[in-house]
Parts: sequence; C-alpha cells; structure tokens
Amino acid sequence: MIKAYILVQTEVGASAQVTRSIREIPGVVTAEDVAGPYDCIVEVQAPTVQDLGREVISRVQAVPRITRTTTCTVVEL
Repeated sequence: MIKAYILVQTEVGASAQVTRSIREIPGVVTAEDVAGPYDCIVEVQAPTVQDLGREVISRVQAVPRITRTTTCTVVEL
C-alpha cells in the first residue's frame, strides 16, 4: 500500500467545509483541520502510485475552494 500526506490550503473560512468534503473521498484515511500555514492535513493511501495519483490525489485536488496542495509521499526504507 502506498501512503501520502496532502497539505491543503483553502480559501479563507472554507477549511471546515473542505475537510468534510475530503473525508468522503475513497482512499482518504484521515482529514483534519489544523492551524498554521496549512488548513487541512490529509492522509491517503492506495495500492499503487498510479492509483494514488489518479483515484485519490486528483479527487482531493478537485474539491472546491482549495487554493493549493502539497503532496508528501511516504518513503519507507
């Protein structure tokens, strides 16, 4: 299983709504509102890197009122 964290910035006042929408996406393990430079941190997973990008990350990025995302793929050595 491939895992990643997505750091999400939203429009002002939209973080709670965006987080609720993200939680409904298949492949999302957790989505939490946070304080700081990001508004939401999302943990996602999928069987392959291709599935992660195509089926999960692209759906998160399509949620309305998101202004920017940064994806951090977990690397286990």
